[in-house]
Amino acid sequence: MFVPAGLHPPRAERRQLDQIARAGADVFEIGLAHHDASLDGPVIQAAYRRALSRGNVLARALRAVEHAAGLRPTVVMTYWDPVSRHGPEHLARLFADAGAVGAMVVDLPDHQAQRWQAAAKDANLHTPRLVPRQIDDTGLATVAAGASGWLYAPASTAPTGYRGPLDVPSLADFTTRLRAASPLPVVSGVGISTPALAARVAPLVDAVVIGTPVVRALMTAPERASASTATFAGALNPHATTETRA
Repeated sequence: MFVPAGLHPPRAERRQLDQIARAGADVFEIGLAHHDASLDGPVIQAAYRRALSRGNVLARALRAVEHAAGLRPTVVMTYWDPVSRHGPEHLARLFADAGAVGAMVVDLPDHQAQRWQAAAKDANLHTPRLVPRQIDDTGLATVAAGASGWLYAPASTAPTGYRGPLDVPSLADFTTRLRAASPLPVVSGVGISTPALAARVAPLVDAVVIGTPVVRALMTAPERASASTATFAGALNPHATTETRA
């Protein structure tokens, strides 16, 4: 489950994370707010703006990671700009010390990949990689060789929050390419806007990430976030509705 850090005061945020975990989230992805979230849609961009307006973005994110990591395995989702500003080695160590098991830089530049992977490895962090759908075989081999934890296959080529139909056969072909290139698990998210779509995508991958539907609830009616989580959990695990794959 993707949750942007810093949307609410710390006590409320901890309570929300507790509720989302109880509702079925098996893994947390904690988003570090960024002012230029170019791969994200309006809902997550608005969430990041709210978090940024509260200040102390990194400190708030580390507190969220620390609490989430006490509940479920936790990965940080970030853009390269904050990593570059704080220093890859320093930030990787901060994430690891807070309890994160990994960190995914969604727009990791090719020329910085080796440095980031070395910094994360030194901190004992996994480095999942988001793999663009249009990547060629050479690029895929390079990305797969430097990834650890999992490969992230977007279900849609649109920004996060896309609510239209998904080309499931195209996604199936893409996940086949990823599995041929790497033994790492394949995770999917982006555009999985309904429980029915989650159920269609789930057989193709090892885990499904739900983001915008729960973030929308956290932004407008936080008390509904756990119910949204539970609905997706039920679709992903119809025989064990208290759990979800991501």
